Amino acid sequence: MANMTKNRPLSPHLQIYRFVPTMAMSIVHRITGGALYFGTVLVAAWLIAAASGEEAFNTVNWLFGSIVGQIILFGYTWALLHHLVGGLRHIMWDLGYGFEKEFSTMLAKASLVASIALTVLVWAVVLIVR
Repeated sequence: MANMTKNRPLSPHLQIYRFVPTMAMSIVHRITGGALYFGTVLVAAWLIAAASGEEAFNTVNWLFGSIVGQIILFGYTWALLHHLVGGLRHIMWDLGYGFEKEFSTMLAKASLVASIALTVLVWAVVLIVR
């Protein structure tokens, strides 16, 4: 009996692919999706602390108000907005638009720029209103 696995083609490895913006944004979209799980735990902790009383709420607010907490919240905001913009890009693809190589590359770059700009805008508004 012949060995059937010997003649199978090898699956392409990442090393043979050229790293392009659409690939990068696909990877980042998956990473931000995972980061949103962590961020949702933070939102849940804040809500649980609010329901638990003033002392717990003040502790969580102190944590989120610290430099480390602010950096984490900024990262969570960016992950949320980047995942949102990437999701819009995927909806467009689901509708059958934007598959041209040049356009999809431009859209990948634009999604990164848009997510950063929106994050800065959200934080600027929050700091002004505060």
